[in-house]
Amino acid sequence: MVSLEDIRVEYSGHLLFGDISFFIREGEKVGLVGNNGSGKSTLLKLITGDLQPTAGQVNRPGSMRIGYLPQHMEHQEGETVYNAVFHSLEQISSLHRGIEEMNRQIADRSDYNSKDYAETINNLSSMTEKYHMLGGDRIDSVIERTLNGLGFDREDLNAPMYTFSGGWKMRVELAKILLNEPDLLLLDEPTNHLDIESIQWFENYLARFQGSVVLISHDRAFLDAVTNRTIELNLGRLYDFRLSYSQYKIERQKLREQQQAARENQQKKIRETEQFIERFRYKANKASLVQSRIKQLEKMEQVQVDQEDQKTMHIRFPSPPRSGREVLKATHVTKHYGEKLVLDHVDFLIERGERVAFVGRNGEGKTTMARVLIRGTDYEGRVTVGHNVEIGYYAQNQDELLDDNLTVFQTLDQVAEGEVRKQVRSILGAFLFQGEDVDKKVSVLSGGERSRLALARLLLHPYNMLILDEPTNHLDMRSKEVLKQALRDFQGTLLVVSHDRDFMDGLVGKVYEFRNHHMKEHIGGIYDFLRKRQLSRLDELNADSRASSSNGARADNPSEQVKTNGSKQDHQKRKAHKNKLRKVEKHVESSEKKIADLEKQMEELNEKMADPQHMNDPDIYARYDKLRHDHEREMKRWEELHAELEALQNPNK
Repeated sequence: MVSLEDIRVEYSGHLLFGDISFFIREGEKVGLVGNNGSGKSTLLKLITGDLQPTAGQVNRPGSMRIGYLPQHMEHQEGETVYNAVFHSLEQISSLHRGIEEMNRQIADRSDYNSKDYAETINNLSSMTEKYHMLGGDRIDSVIERTLNGLGFDREDLNAPMYTFSGGWKMRVELAKILLNEPDLLLLDEPTNHLDIESIQWFENYLARFQGSVVLISHDRAFLDAVTNRTIELNLGRLYDFRLSYSQYKIERQKLREQQQAARENQQKKIRETEQFIERFRYKANKASLVQSRIKQLEKMEQVQVDQEDQKTMHIRFPSPPRSGREVLKATHVTKHYGEKLVLDHVDFLIERGERVAFVGRNGEGKTTMARVLIRGTDYEGRVTVGHNVEIGYYAQNQDELLDDNLTVFQTLDQVAEGEVRKQVRSILGAFLFQGEDVDKKVSVLSGGERSRLALARLLLHPYNMLILDEPTNHLDMRSKEVLKQALRDFQGTLLVVSHDRDFMDGLVGKVYEFRNHHMKEHIGGIYDFLRKRQLSRLDELNADSRASSSNGARADNPSEQVKTNGSKQDHQKRKAHKNKLRKVEKHVESSEKKIADLEKQMEELNEKMADPQHMNDPDIYARYDKLRHDHEREMKRWEELHAELEALQNPNK
């Protein structure tokens, strides 16, 4: 499908990677991993053709459609959600504009009998026919269904893009890609701004996606759920295993241990041979044996052990002063953005030493509540900060808030006070800023470097309460593990807003879920919460949400819930419901495949019809007409099946 042959990339004489080759097969799901700066994003840009290698060749079929979701995107903020998606469908939107313009021209003309007027009418007819062939007459419903599947309500479609959070904007970009029906999906850290529910929906979608996927992610759980092959970039070399990420890590370690053992055995043999040579070098009767051993050494190929990039952060939060028992208390906190209600009379209490997570869908108020707690936004109600509490805050867009005009050293030096100013270089070194790195301008730093610098600022003061909003965005696997361990060792109180299940596992002991303008407390870790809420799929969660809102008190009563769930009759009903749901899902999937096949055949015939040598073939038009009728019939069947599927997924709607 796509092949890279002996690819080499250099920047200003610095080798990023050299002589790497691999092939992406149809239907493969590839996880692309490596430390920050190893060249993962560069590799995706080579596949798209946005970058050219210093040496080597990238081969991709000319007819292949690539859907590329970069890490950083520019959005048309003034456009509505619908228009942003519609304008990405270049052929259909271009024809739509052309038809509208031609209709305006015709409306102002009265030369009905002229040759030019007749030619304009013919052009309009031709454009309209092509518009219908491409599905322009039903594009509204197709776009709406796709955006609905991604979680948008109908009223959201006409809302401007600037009213949505980063995660929802990413879904709009994803809708654009999906509707353009790519053969290959290239995804650069797509989970960075997605909430847990969205990530689980995305996992489910990618599992069903028929094309190929190359995915950059530092989310171990997401990689394991989606990928069946792992490619790692490490110190300019490429390692390729047809395994999911966790399995790959095990096999990679085994391989290094085998290489190390083989190298040690070889070194032992070399020492023994050298000792033999030295011992008998000057004995005539051993001359032939000595020469033989010398030749053995000369011919021996050294066993190489794969080198590991051992650079890692060293974080130790300073010992904080003791705070009062009640650290943060919210009473009837309410927050509006204009007329939009985000938080409605929220109450909660965080006590000294607690480890708390905020989770929920994007736009439900997690970041807003974090900003309320640090007085970063206005609100109604009351927030009480406990005795002797000092809060250190890491904003979700902390890396963007850094001053691009300052150097790395100046960024810390300008906020450091007292004795800690003498430790600025040591702190920067612990975050991998060494030597000339400290004199770099912030503007030239990568996303991972900016995140590390922002985290380093938290070590300048002994805070006893840390509020971290998506601290793992842009951090590689090793950096996340180091940060997680440092937070485990942190002696204060912790509140973390995160979508990264693996990062939160074992770190937090209480989960606050944000939903429908309120918060609900769940005691236990993140996977305890997920098991309770049965968040194996987004559809199940949405159904659960609607069921709980319609059944109110019963859903909130644990004893009643256990009693109901324990019923054998209910168990049988749920089992029958799941079986029926699975059956309808298969029918929907089969129908979608059939629709795709019909559309492919129609497209092929459409290309032939445009070729003059087929113009006199009467059968071609009849075949196309039959395909069109079959397509319309199958679309109707798909809509009926999809309606049935939605009814099964949302039984209480």
